[in-house]
Amino acid sequence: MVGSDADRRLKELGVVLPSPPIPLGAYVEATRCGSLLFLSGMLPVDRDDPKYSGRLGEELSIQDGYDAARSASLGGLAAAQEFLGSLNQIRSIAKLGVYIATPAGFREHPKVADGASELLLDVFGAGKVPPRIVLGVASIPLGLPVEIELIFEIEP
Repeated sequence: MVGSDADRRLKELGVVLPSPPIPLGAYVEATRCGSLLFLSGMLPVDRDDPKYSGRLGEELSIQDGYDAARSASLGGLAAAQEFLGSLNQIRSIAKLGVYIATPAGFREHPKVADGASELLLDVFGAGKVPPRIVLGVASIPLGLPVEIELIFEIEP
């Protein structure tokens, strides 16, 4: 496997990464363990200002959730870029976790999670689409609707 051409793809797509998120507590946004880069839970925030509030299927629509998942993933890419210096250091995406604040009867989890998956597909290409887990949860920090977990395999 070789590194990605993600930096070029972002430019071609016209995607501008936001400022990297800042920790909202006593933790770091990214850490390397061997050839893996683990990101903290990524939220749909602008630095530390929430972009969305509420639960999917109640205050927010499926489209809001899709957009929130995409926003959180953009923050994840910004955190990875800040840590690595370039997204081209990413060889593959080892895991994508999408946690969605929902009421008990909500069933549209995949449609929301696709906001994250489709962004990663656009940036890294079909050969690097990750496995994912999507879960509905009772709440997410700050009352946000989505939290994204990303683990990347990176160049040695």
